[in-house]
Amino acid sequence: MGWQVAVEEWKGSWWLWWGLLSMLLVLEGRQQELPARVNLSAAPAPAPAVPTALHSKMDELEGQLLAKVLALEKERAALSHSSHQQRQEMEQELDALQGRVAELEHGSSAYKPPDAFKVSIPIRNNYMYARVRKALPELYAFTACMWLRSRSGGTGQGTPFSYSVPGQANEIVLLEAGHEPMELLINDKVAQLPMSLKDNSWHHICIAWTTRDGLWSAYQDGELQGSGENLAAWHPIKPHGILILGQEQDTLGGRFDATQAFVGDIAQFNLWDHVLTPAQVLGIANCTAPLLGNVLPWEDKLVETFGGATKAAFDVCKGRAKA
Repeated sequence: MGWQVAVEEWKGSWWLWWGLLSMLLVLEGRQQELPARVNLSAAPAPAPAVPTALHSKMDELEGQLLAKVLALEKERAALSHSSHQQRQEMEQELDALQGRVAELEHGSSAYKPPDAFKVSIPIRNNYMYARVRKALPELYAFTACMWLRSRSGGTGQGTPFSYSVPGQANEIVLLEAGHEPMELLINDKVAQLPMSLKDNSWHHICIAWTTRDGLWSAYQDGELQGSGENLAAWHPIKPHGILILGQEQDTLGGRFDATQAFVGDIAQFNLWDHVLTPAQVLGIANCTAPLLGNVLPWEDKLVETFGGATKAAFDVCKGRAKA
């Protein structure tokens, strides 16, 4: 940079002039030592003119050197002030660039807090969906809760979510196809759920299951709607699959069917590795005791949309009354 070059040049000038001044002072000292070397027994002689002229010249040079030193000091102060200003300007520019990078990374509608958003799928098709970017562990029990607002127009609600693993496309699926009731599939085994989402309003849904005896329960808006047993009893949920919001997977991560697609909005999809209590489910549903999933929390960085599905800032507990 220009100011760094100037500083280096100033340092060179400073040491040059300081060396000259030191040499001058040495010469002056030697001149003062000359009388001591004269033979004291000799007759006094007239003082030579050369030392007097040399002394005058040295005085003149000394004055010039001192003036140059003062000028260099002023120049150093100016460079120091200029470099400080330049550093401040550079820091301001870097701060502005970092702020811009953050905006580009997170988008103009950065979500604060990170769970305050929704995924919207506006039309029924086989290419709009969201994918959860986190692998699930092996599960012997789970509770999946979410807020849903269906816009299917009274027909089947489609597939709010599906979890597929190698060798089993229907490891976990929540599905309502056509005029059939909503169904929970685990390892391709089916249980019908007595729930309805056909009024185009926000509803809170929780599905709980445990491998022990295949016990399951279904909640809508904090109230238990149904329960049962022998749903894929003693089958552990396999790990490292793919979790999709809005589409039913016929193969691992793909082959979607538009007739089984979800149309509407999804928010606060959370997954736990245990069965929540009825009181915990109610606290989430009435927004008095929200919980984030310990296996899968609803976070912006973990949800990626595709095909035209969108994410938008949304606080479900504040916004569902206005929606």
